[in-house]
Order: sequence, then structure tokens, then C-alpha cells
Amino acid sequence: MLRVQPTNQIKGTIRVPGDKSISHRAVMFGALAKGTTTIEGFLPGADCLSTIGCFQQMGIQIEQKGDRVTVQGQGWFGLQEPTARLDVGNSGTTIRLMAGIMATQPFHVVMEGDESIAKRPMRRVIGPLRQMGAKIDGRKDGEYTPLSIRGGQLQGMSYESPVASAQVKSAILLAGLQAEGETSVTEPHLSRDHTERMLQAFGVHVERDGLTVRVKGGQELQGRAIHVPGDISSAAFLIAAVMMVPGSSLLIENVGINPSRTGIIDVVKAMGGSLELLNERVVNEEPVADLLVTYSRLQGIEIAGDIIPRLIDEIPVIAVMATQANGQTVIRDAQELKVKETDRIATVVSQLSKFGANIVPTDDGMIIEGSAKLNGAVIDSMGDHRIGMAMAIAGLVAEGETVIENDEAINVSFPGFAELLQRISQ
Repeated sequence: MLRVQPTNQIKGTIRVPGDKSISHRAVMFGALAKGTTTIEGFLPGADCLSTIGCFQQMGIQIEQKGDRVTVQGQGWFGLQEPTARLDVGNSGTTIRLMAGIMATQPFHVVMEGDESIAKRPMRRVIGPLRQMGAKIDGRKDGEYTPLSIRGGQLQGMSYESPVASAQVKSAILLAGLQAEGETSVTEPHLSRDHTERMLQAFGVHVERDGLTVRVKGGQELQGRAIHVPGDISSAAFLIAAVMMVPGSSLLIENVGINPSRTGIIDVVKAMGGSLELLNERVVNEEPVADLLVTYSRLQGIEIAGDIIPRLIDEIPVIAVMATQANGQTVIRDAQELKVKETDRIATVVSQLSKFGANIVPTDDGMIIEGSAKLNGAVIDSMGDHRIGMAMAIAGLVAEGETVIENDEAINVSFPGFAELLQRISQ
């Protein structure tokens, strides 16, 4: 368990672990590419290691030492049929993107994960892949794992996605790369575009027209060197800590600032927070910067609409930050929170309430009253890494000790989180 004491100040210059979304894709695309791919800044968290394990089961040589990974790509059809089920652990990204890749392969595969994955909806991905010609089955007609996939000849399609989901979009685009003709995905709002950017870095031609992305079938990937920036979703916890503890200042170096992910920056600024982007640059098609964050007295705001897909993973810690702002914060249009590692509307409300926060759930979000006096509490992460970290950040401004149970979940995306928090707390 993780024990957190209140702190007087957050100070320092730090780096956060590599971006989880980019790390997953670098391994996947490297395995499918021709030639060697080297990855620096890889996130050695449990989810990304699950991705490595799945491709190793299909005969791909992958060497991982800390945050350095070398992938010996065998080309798109160089994968071998696995002799056992592929275990994705707790990783929704792994199973959903792999579904798109496996749909193109001329063999049979079964994928499954842990108890959390077994409850997460899969038909949003399976449905369009079936329309393209993949033979996929699973519990409740493919709604839940395990998934049985027999890939093969796919037909390109134009898909109107009912949800803004990078995982849905990515699975369809990856299948489309080996489908007959052209494949396009249109979303209601822009979701994360790491797949499109990285495919271009690997030599694939990708077209974007507003909310529609297109690829043509028959394209090959070429191995290359990938530098993974720090994960802005991980940086968000430290940004929130600085905003809540008077007198704090932190420089977070080498953070990815992909526009589809920077909702947290927009929210902090809208609440009156001081956050500067320094040394902006582009690495492997991804924008990167250093973030200088300084304590500011925040104001409650309404967070809704197009910005939600750009900060969906940061909502737990935004809710924590909102407890210390002046006035009320309302979060709407965030139904997607219900199908994450936990129902994050329910878990954020239940766990923050233990601190004495004034927070109520709604059908699509939550309402948080600011200027709350928090008291240390015993918290359960519920096996959800972002819940565990968000509540640890709340513990920095709570009176007395806070205990986070099931804190091992934090290693999914932020190995070394507790040690870093201790280092910058004074």
C-alpha cells in the first residue's frame, strides 16, 4: 500500500515515464514493419509489456531493457500463429488494436485479459471489423472477451463511428492497411491521433479531412528509430499537485503535447492556472515541449463537449484539482468514463467522498464543489491506476495520512510514481 503525507510545497525539475499510447503503437508497428525498430523512452509498465508479450508469442524478436526496446520486424505477414491464447493483461489498447491487426492475418488467434478486460465492451471494435469480413466471436456475440479471431481477406469500408475512440479508429485503420481498396473512419469528435501520426513516421500514407481519416490497403511499414515523449496523462497528476499546493513550481521536461491530448492544459488555463510551454519541438511527427507549472488559485468551470475526448483519462485528477478551486466545477458529456478500467464516474465520486469532498455523480459526469477541506482517508484504487494516483494527489492536501490500497495498479502507466512524489514533496 502507498502512504501519502500532506506536503508544504512541490518543487523540482523532473521527467515522467514515456507515453503509454505511443509506446504500445511503437512496438506494434515495429513488429509489423520490415527491418529493425529501436524505441527510446518506452514505458515499461504492465500494459505495454503485455503488448510485447503478445508479439513475442507470434515469433517476433523483441529485446527490452528498461525504457529501450529493439524490435526485429518481419513485415505485416511475418507473424506466426500462436500456440496459446494471447494474454493482454489489463490493457484495453492492446486487445482492441490487436483485433484490427489479427483481422488481417491468415490464421486463428484467441485473445483474453484479466477480470477488468472481461467486463469492457469489445463490440464497438468487433462490429466494424466483422463488416470488413473478419470472422470474430466472443462472449455475448463478441461483446466480451475472450475473442476468437480468424482473419483473412478484408474489404475496405467507410465507417461512421458513434463514439470518439482512438482504439476503435485505430483498429479499423490497421485492418484497412491490408484490406481491399480504401478504408475511412469518421468520428463525432476528434479522438487521439497517435496512430495516424506514427503510421506516417513508419512510411504509411494517411489522409485526413476534418473528422475523417483514410488509408489505402496494401501498404507496408518500414522499421525506424522512435523516441517516445513523456506521457501528458502522467504529467497531469503532477500538474494538479502543483496547482493545489501553495508556493509550488515544477518543470516537467520532454512531454508530448499532441493537440488531441492537451485538454488538461486547456482546462488548467481556463481555471486560471499558470502553465507555460517551453522548448517546443516535433519528434517522430509528435509535438513535444517542456512544461513550467506554477501554483495558481483556480476557479471552478464547466468542462463539456469537444474537449472531453482530449482529456478523458485526466478527469479523475481534474476532479481532485476541482475540490481546491473556488466555486463549482461541472463535468458533462463524459459517459465514456463508465467503460474504463473501472466505472470512473462511480469510483472518483466514492473515493473522493471518503476525503470529505462535496462531489455528486451525474449520468455523464460529476459536479464538484470547490474550496473543500480534505481529511486523510483509506482509499481503494479498485485496480485502476488513474484512480490510485488521483487519490494520492488528493492526499497531498488532506489533513493527516492517506493510505492507497491496491497501489500496485499504478505500475500500469507510472512506474516509480511513489518515489517521484516523495522526491518533489517538501
